[in-house]
Amino acid sequence: MFDILFENNEFVVINKHPEVSVHKDDGDSMLVAEVANEVNVGSLYLVHRLDKMTSGLLILAKRSDVAAEFSTLFEQREIEKYYLAIGSKKPKKKQGTISGDMERSRRASWKLMSSKANPAVTQFFSTAGDEGERVFICKPLTGKTHQIRVALKSVGSPISGDPIYNTSSEADRGYLHAFALRFNLRGQDFQFRCDPREYDLGEKWHSNTVSTTIEQWSSPWELTWPKK
Repeated sequence: MFDILFENNEFVVINKHPEVSVHKDDGDSMLVAEVANEVNVGSLYLVHRLDKMTSGLLILAKRSDVAAEFSTLFEQREIEKYYLAIGSKKPKKKQGTISGDMERSRRASWKLMSSKANPAVTQFFSTAGDEGERVFICKPLTGKTHQIRVALKSVGSPISGDPIYNTSSEADRGYLHAFALRFNLRGQDFQFRCDPREYDLGEKWHSNTVSTTIEQWSSPWELTWPKK
C-alpha cells in the first residue's frame, strides 16, 4: 500500500502505491489512518492528493499548524512537483507548456479548454519510449484534478493504462508517478525523489529505454525548465 520514505517531528513522506486511494469516499482502506498507525501517531493530515492510479510521493503532516503551512506553500506554488509518465503515442509536441481551463466532461473525466481564465499549467519534456510510447517528465505549476492526465491527452499522448483517458490501452497500471518534490519549510530546504524502479510499481519503468531516461532526469530541478 505504501512505503515510509522520510519522517521527522513535523511530517511524513510516503511512496503511495498505484491503485491505493487517498479518499474516504470510495470504500477503500483509509490510507492516512494506515500511515498514522505505522508511524505510531494519533492522526495525520493530508496536505495534497494523488489520484488512485498515481503512485509516488505524498506528504502527510503530523500537526494542524504544519498542515496549514504546507497548504499555503501549495497554494502559493512554492512546492516544486515533478511527475514521470508514459504516454501511449508520439505527442503533437515533444516539450513545452500546456495551459488551459479545465471543464468537467463525461462521467469522471475532465477536458482542457482553449480559454485561460483560471488555467491548469503543466510544463513537460519527453523522449521516445518503447514500441511507439513516449516517456514524459512533467512539472505542474497548478494543482487541478487530473491535470497531467488531461494535459498529456490534449497533446495526443494519453497515459498508458489510464482507465479514464485511455480506455483502449492495456497495461498493468496507469503510468503516472509523483517522482520528486522540493520545498522550504520553516527555513529548512527539503528535496525528495522516489524512483519507481526501486519498488514494484509497474513493468514499464524497468525497460532499458525508460530506465536510461529516468537516470537522465534524476535531478529534475536541474533541468532547463522555462521560467514561471
